[in-house]
Amino acid sequence: AYPSQTIRNPDASPDFFFEFSLFNLVEDSDNIAYSCIFETMRIRIINGPNLNLTGSREPHHYGNKSFEKWIQETQHKYANQEVSYFQSNHEGLLIDEIQNAAQQYDAVILNAGGYAHSSIALADAVRALNIPVIEVHLSNVFSRESYRHHSFLTPYCQGLIYGLRLTDYNLAIHYL
Repeated sequence: AYPSQTIRNPDASPDFFFEFSLFNLVEDSDNIAYSCIFETMRIRIINGPNLNLTGSREPHHYGNKSFEKWIQETQHKYANQEVSYFQSNHEGLLIDEIQNAAQQYDAVILNAGGYAHSSIALADAVRALNIPVIEVHLSNVFSRESYRHHSFLTPYCQGLIYGLRLTDYNLAIHYL
């Protein structure tokens, strides 16, 4: 295979150029073919402690919809992406999942819950990843207790989205 090449037609509209710039030109001795350079993005959502209670726990902070209902809707809505989900209340299991993510996924959306504010071990696991990580928090952490204002994870994440409940995850998927 040769490096990506852009096909240009000076008589065509800019839309024509854009469409064809989405493809790789692949040549061998007998054939010329175009292969799309976009593949399904594999996104792993990793949720920490108490997020299994989303929809029933403090709905004024976290909303009324369960995460299970949201993930079903999201997998249907983003059928062109592979969006999978892991939740644990145990720090070690979260670290294992983060460490394994780079071998199986293209990006991680991480809501470490209360561990974001207390776990250097989780921060070290995130720092070791070579794929994008977006940190999310369902509630506005800056309008809550002062200990929630600092996250050990944020310096090692590509972005932080908070305060918009389950919409945080949608925004992270759109960004990725």
